[in-house]
Amino acid sequence: MRRHGFTLIEFLVVTGIIAVLLALTLAGVQRVRMVAARTVCADNTRQLALGLQNYHSTHGRFPPGIRGAKDRYPFMAWSARLLPYLEQSAAWAEAVEDYKRQPSFTSPVPHRNLARPLPVFLCPADGRKVGTTEEGTTAAFTFYLGVSASFSQQRDGVLFRDSDVRLADVTDGTSHTLILGERPPSADAYFGWWYAGIGQDQLDGSADSVMAVRELNRTFRAPTCPHGPYHFGPGSPDDPCDTFHFWSLHPRGAHFAFADGSVRFLRYDADPILPALATRAGGEAVALPD
Repeated sequence: MRRHGFTLIEFLVVTGIIAVLLALTLAGVQRVRMVAARTVCADNTRQLALGLQNYHSTHGRFPPGIRGAKDRYPFMAWSARLLPYLEQSAAWAEAVEDYKRQPSFTSPVPHRNLARPLPVFLCPADGRKVGTTEEGTTAAFTFYLGVSASFSQQRDGVLFRDSDVRLADVTDGTSHTLILGERPPSADAYFGWWYAGIGQDQLDGSADSVMAVRELNRTFRAPTCPHGPYHFGPGSPDDPCDTFHFWSLHPRGAHFAFADGSVRFLRYDADPILPALATRAGGEAVALPD
């Protein structure tokens, strides 16, 4: 009995079909991963927004974005002050102990929380959890920054250096005022620490734990980047210039939380209205995108 093998054309057709099926499978897996990562980031944003609400319920005001060298906790980020409201009481106790022992959070002995990654501050779309600077400082990252202002150094938002904002101060409406948004840490690991950080050259935490929606490049660490102002738009983990604007690794936009605790995914085409949404008492009339 004569046995027939595959002809070259048949082999190429079968190979092509297998390649297409593999491509479709991989694309489907990638889409599932992207959706899962976006869901986790939305949940993290909600947890942080709830933590801010609970902090306000306890203290009668939102936490400061950061405070300066004369504070009991110099340059501690707002996110670290939320630890008791994020089921991280043990980490908060360590922070209090470490600041009492040594006000400088990086030297001579770094605070224990500085290099400790916490899931609520991370985004699974980006595998980075900690980074080490050229000087050898290792710090754990956050992907969520407080909205400090409409324009760099204006302090007309909710979370900024020495902020002391109450819900009653948000006269633009808490459902129309941004309080935090997504932005991955910088490529060089200098910006985006959840525990503490001085920010840019003015020591106001900018681009580190808080940021304006029209931020400027005010640091010597990014000499090749334009001065700005920067706008809400797509970015890349490898581009140092994307340190200075809100963005995410999710397609077409990023998650933001509002002062009332709600969370929305804003598309990049919402950039023109972000300055109005960033002010707590600007008197602007803004319609949120669908």
